[in-house]
Amino acid sequence: MAKILLLGSGELGKEFTIAAKRIGQTVIAVDSYENAPAAQIADIAEIINMLDGNALDALVEKHKPDYIVPEIEAIRTERFYEYEKQGYTVIPSAKAANFTMNRKAIRDLATNELGLKTAKYRYATSAESLQKAVSEIGMPCVVKPLMSSSGKGQSTIKTDADIEKAWEYSQLGSRGDVAEVIVEAFVNFNYEITLLTVTQRNGRTLFCPPIGHRQERGDYMESWQPAPMKNEILEEAQQMAEKVTTALSGCGVWGVEFFVADDGVYFSELSPRPHDTGMVTLAKTQNFNEFELHLRAILGLPISEITLERIGASAVILATENSENPTFEGLEKVAASPKTDFRIFGKPTSRPFRRMGIVLTHDNLGGDISEVTEKAKKLASQIKVISE
Repeated sequence: MAKILLLGSGELGKEFTIAAKRIGQTVIAVDSYENAPAAQIADIAEIINMLDGNALDALVEKHKPDYIVPEIEAIRTERFYEYEKQGYTVIPSAKAANFTMNRKAIRDLATNELGLKTAKYRYATSAESLQKAVSEIGMPCVVKPLMSSSGKGQSTIKTDADIEKAWEYSQLGSRGDVAEVIVEAFVNFNYEITLLTVTQRNGRTLFCPPIGHRQERGDYMESWQPAPMKNEILEEAQQMAEKVTTALSGCGVWGVEFFVADDGVYFSELSPRPHDTGMVTLAKTQNFNEFELHLRAILGLPISEITLERIGASAVILATENSENPTFEGLEKVAASPKTDFRIFGKPTSRPFRRMGIVLTHDNLGGDISEVTEKAKKLASQIKVISE
């Protein structure tokens, strides 16, 4: 039985914990607040500020885990190198965690070292340098904090009047203590995909069927699997994903995001862990969902293949207001619908646009993926998060 130190205990961490408990592993769930989703079902729950390196060191020393598994960005990841020297296993690796938790490191690696096609970009450390970066990149362009997730702090600049607001919003949304932002040229893409990539300790790299998704405010609203695309485009994305995950090293699931445009495939971002758009795999679209794949890769259990079992979609359930005790209305409508399921994450509080759950829909192979996605979206809109 392995002891897993899970750093970050949101909805992705909760599903990972469920997968781990199903095969008898021990999970210590860590987050900055009480009663986080994964903490509700883990063996042990710890509350610390993971940007406090000393607190993180003390927790590792206290539990002496077999695996250190980060689930969020706001962690003092430079400590991971020392943990590896001490004999701990960081997932996917200390290098991967450090590079991918910081958009600057991963973008420079992808573009300058690996030669992957990316959007034109610049960095800025103040409102003034953001102005200069925008003038070089051109408008429209996208501004993202170097450390953030789920679209937090991300905005699009279309006019000069947007620049100051974009800088202020980026600082509110940053999850670390790094004020720097990345400014990206807007890619006129036809669609975007997440390619869940599985690297194994003693096996070949595997790819899940591509996942399409739609975003608002930088956060995903719906995802569907498989995303219809030409084989040659998919193979190009797979080659890019294998190249970057090999360079970062380690084992586990990676969420590699791409834009697909008329002039080819653009590498966008990479997460060294299960991806929010990959929650569609909870609709049993694959023989193993992304959380089960992550766990098996971490434990060194061989994964011989990933097979598409049926088509599916996910759509988010969002809160609209602040609440200290949110409840849900309309779940019976979803439950009554065939080929449908849902997840309520169990977050103890809500705020506007906070993701509180998802609706999952599926159909047989050969079904209409757009119909399945619209069904998920419609049902999710019927669930209301009620403030009490």
